[in-house]
Parts: sequence; C-alpha cells; structure tokens
Amino acid sequence: MLRNSFACLVFITFILSALTGCLKVEHPSPDAKSYAEPQAAEVVKTPPQTKEPAGDVIPDTGLTEEEIAAGWIALFDGHSLFGWKPNNDVNWHVDEGVIKADKGEPGLLLTTSPFADYELKFEFKLTPETNSGIFLRTTFNPTDPSKDCYELNLCDQKTEFPTGSLVARSKIDKPLPVSSEWQTCEVNLEGSNIKAIINGKEVLNFNDTSKNLRKTGFIGLQKNEGAIEFRNIYLKPLRMSTIFNGVDLAGWNVVPGSQSTFEVVDGTIHVTAEKQGYLETEEIWGDFLFQATAKSNGDSLNSGYFFRAIKGSEKGMANGYEVQIHNGIKEGDRTKPENAGTGAIFRRTEARRVVANDHEWFTTTLSASGPHIAVWINGYQVTDWTDTRKPDENPRKGLRLEAGHISLQGHDPTTDLNFKDLKVSTLPADSP
Repeated sequence: MLRNSFACLVFITFILSALTGCLKVEHPSPDAKSYAEPQAAEVVKTPPQTKEPAGDVIPDTGLTEEEIAAGWIALFDGHSLFGWKPNNDVNWHVDEGVIKADKGEPGLLLTTSPFADYELKFEFKLTPETNSGIFLRTTFNPTDPSKDCYELNLCDQKTEFPTGSLVARSKIDKPLPVSSEWQTCEVNLEGSNIKAIINGKEVLNFNDTSKNLRKTGFIGLQKNEGAIEFRNIYLKPLRMSTIFNGVDLAGWNVVPGSQSTFEVVDGTIHVTAEKQGYLETEEIWGDFLFQATAKSNGDSLNSGYFFRAIKGSEKGMANGYEVQIHNGIKEGDRTKPENAGTGAIFRRTEARRVVANDHEWFTTTLSASGPHIAVWINGYQVTDWTDTRKPDENPRKGLRLEAGHISLQGHDPTTDLNFKDLKVSTLPADSP
C-alpha cells in the first residue's frame, strides 16, 4: 500500500508541475534578491559597455537647447547606468548607447528618483520572444500591477495585454502591428490620467478612478521574458509652479544680515555681493522637484541654491542643503571639478562631471525625496546621493527631511549671476 501511495503521489506531483509550466501568467517583478554568486560550473562574462566620454567633453544627451530650457532631462546618459538601480540580478548593461537585458529572472531596472506628473519619451526594441514593459509610479518591488504600479506592457504576442496596454488595468482596443525594429513611445501622466502614444499613434487614454490611484513612484524598465532594449529615455516634469514672477521679488525675502544685492533686471534676478547674502522664499518644501536657469557672468564664480533650509537670520543665514554653482575644472578635465562643481551637494558630494560653462545659461533640475537627492545640469545627471547621516534639524549637521526654504546665494565681491525660470512642484506622499 505504501509503495502504491508513494507512486501515486509522485505521478500527481509530475502532472501538477507540467500543468504549471504551461501557464502564462502576467506578473510584475518579484521581490528584490541579493546578487547571486556565480556557481563553479558557470562561466561569467562581462557584458559590453559604452565608454564614458573623455574628460574634456560635455556628453551629448540628445536634448536640444530648446528642450533643456523647457525642462527636459535625460534619465539615461547613453554610456552608464548612473541614476538607475536593479531590484534583482538581471544582466542590465549598456552597449553602444543602448540599455540591454536578456538573462535572469523577471526584474526591473529602476530610477533612483521617484516622479509624479511628467511626460516621458523613449525608444524600445522587442523580439518575438520578448515580454517586457515600462513601470510607471511603481514601488521598488511591485507584486500587483493593479495596485503597486502602472505597467505599460511592451509585448506583441505573448499576453492578453498587448503593447500599449496597462496590465490588469486597461487593455488597448486594437493590437499594434508586430515589429522587431526600434519603436517610439510617449507617455503623459498627469493626476489620474495616463496617455500613451506609440509610433505616433495614441493607443491609451486611461483615467484611474479606482481606490488604487498611484500618485508617485519610480520608473522601471522590465526584463520578463526574452531580450529587451531601451534607449533615448527623457522626462519632463509637469505641474511646475513658478516661484519668480519676472517683475518683482514678491514671495521672496532678503535674509537679515545679508551683504548681497538682489535686483530684478530684464525679467531675471541679478545677484551681486560684497560678502555673503541670501534671498529666501517665503514658502517651504520638503519632497519636491525644482528647476531654475542661471548664468555666471564671470569665470569660476561661486553661488548656489539652498533647500530645506531653516529660516535665515543674522546668526545663521543659510542652514540648508546646497546645490553648488561653480563651473571651474582642474587640468581641463570636467571630471575634476573645482570646489565640488556645479550640481554637487556642497560639503557632501562632488558633481561627477562639470557640464555647464560660465557666461552661458544653464538649467538645474533638483529632485529631493526623503534622504535621496539627485541633480541634473542641462539635462545630464551629475549627482545621485543619499544622506545617511543621523537626523538633525540643521542639514549642515545631519539628515533633514522636514520642509524648508529655497534660497539664492550671493557669495563674495566677484559674485555676478542672473537667475530665471524658477519653478517647483511638490512630490506627493507615496500611494497607500
């Protein structure tokens, strides 16, 4: 009897295993895993990499001057995975300006910064075996696409949710033609509305009226089945509120004790100084996106944007985090910034490359989300930093998550800068 029972159990287990293997289930990425150590029998190959540009070069993001001025940033720099983080051991790598993956369990490559309302455009390439997607407003380890993210599916043949659908939320009416060529995708997320245009044709217009509306989250590239490739990934923040009206300094105050002059000249804030001084917003922000355009009217001048700052006084004019402005470089090498470099978080981390020039307008984009801070200069990400210090009310001494003021700095007698197009959007609290 025991032998017969055991034989029946083995047979039933075999049948269940076979049936399970035949099922095709749409699912987001599993929980993060530690990076797997190679087994003795495995041959580990290093994926090809695109070389970092030479030290004297400003990398070409592919953005035009008009796009940079309009607020577009490059999420992918074309040569590295700076600003991205995988949630498992998929072989994400860069090859000739393309992000690729074709090995590993289903997983995501995610931006280290979260975003809420934005326009996103990118290019992707599928194979007949590919099941992939781009995850919008996602958690780091999504488990349910109806709650944890918006999964825009990229899969021509292997699913009930064809390319352009939102998995478990909205299926497009008519599948797109199957293609193994590069395809373009534009996505617009604004509040509860999500639109998608693929190869110039609108395929999705979805309004989330459910209790599972997601307000913010990361952007994730998915490797599920087969090979997937992405390139030219750009984002423009939406719902940015202007905090300088171009006419006067309404909404701003000069910090007591300042020895700098702040004037409105030709629709810009012009800053000169005898000694240090600060122009501070009346409003405060905690988690937010900030964009501003500046011009340094001299060589290697020193200034900055302060944020999450304690209200300034004569005893403490600028107790906040500082996004540095200083375009000086050493030995003609832009990877060797003087004085931390434009886009650095001063006294905390250096910019990885100086990409702005003195006497030219340049745009700064700052993302502050919890302890994580990222900075783009002219659309190129130069800083990706997490504050791991112990909490302190003063960001000069430790981690500050509380909301604070934004201020502009006058530094010394050489100070001569102009600022314009200052905008902020609050990053909403994470969805339940």
